[in-house]
Amino acid sequence: MKNILLIMMDLLKFKVLRLAFGCVFLLNFSACSDEFVQSNTTGMALGTSYSILFFDTVPRDFQREIDSVFRVINKSMSTYIPDSDISKINAGDSTIVVDAMFEEVFNLSKHIHETTNGYFDPTVGILVNAWGFGPGQKIEMDSIVVDSLLNYVGFEKVMLLPNKRIRKADARIVFDFNAVAKGYAVDRLGALLEAKGIHNYLVEVGGELVTKGENKIKNKKFVVGIDDPLANDRDYPAALVYLNNKGLASSGNYRHFREDESTGKRYVHTVDPITGYTKDSNVLGVTILAVTCMEADAYATAFMVMDLVDTMSFLSKRKDIQAFIIYIDTQGEIKEFTTDGFKAIMIQE
Repeated sequence: MKNILLIMMDLLKFKVLRLAFGCVFLLNFSACSDEFVQSNTTGMALGTSYSILFFDTVPRDFQREIDSVFRVINKSMSTYIPDSDISKINAGDSTIVVDAMFEEVFNLSKHIHETTNGYFDPTVGILVNAWGFGPGQKIEMDSIVVDSLLNYVGFEKVMLLPNKRIRKADARIVFDFNAVAKGYAVDRLGALLEAKGIHNYLVEVGGELVTKGENKIKNKKFVVGIDDPLANDRDYPAALVYLNNKGLASSGNYRHFREDESTGKRYVHTVDPITGYTKDSNVLGVTILAVTCMEADAYATAFMVMDLVDTMSFLSKRKDIQAFIIYIDTQGEIKEFTTDGFKAIMIQE
């Protein structure tokens, strides 16, 4: 997945994940053994692609339920849909009663905002728009404008009331959950499969994913590849990992940026909610392993904005969050930082 939030755009993440299974996503159902049937579903949602693979003893089609999950998430949290709840709240409507999904994302965002000392902040939306990375109007930015807009940034300036309405310190505060929405969608789709009695699956939305169980056709763990942010050929991932019962998300800025036509200066898509400026960083890409994909998504975004040394210090104290980070050192060399927990799932060549 912002902010620690800075909230990066939906399209931003240098992202990952090439799925390595025996049967590709071509047919709705493909039987590969006498005991299990492999079911596949692919499509477009939340401005990106998704792929769902699961195993059961009989062919089952959950397309209607899958579409319903995406529809509800869009209605709740899409900043690109004018009549969504979040768009109405952003426009100043204080009468909106948010749903359980919005509440869950809000509460997790508040928690991560606090644990990262404000680097994850979904209220950075007004800056995301101003810098030209969101659905709102891009404006000319200078220090005066940035300082002015920072008055409307800060998750401590918003509150979810007991009546499920949002209170903002200023009506101009803008929410942007794009740095966590895809991870949340992955978790909700996984919960859908669990509710249907499916316990071996892989769900991927825009490169964020979660797995449960294994590939029952081959009786092997799920294997995913992490993109190399410096490679044009994505057939050569930076790493391969076994993924089981965890969420995995990546964020990066090497490929995603815009250039000022007059000066040629590069602006990356990550906006620092502390300074208000886009973040130029030596970190090229971050991949996070966490209990949920929503958490992984949010922390991946946050660590793109935090200084690398601060990220390393944070990770040393959190055994529930594992990371694989590609960065440029002071000598201009490409380096990798990998936590012990992440090393444990990497496939050694």
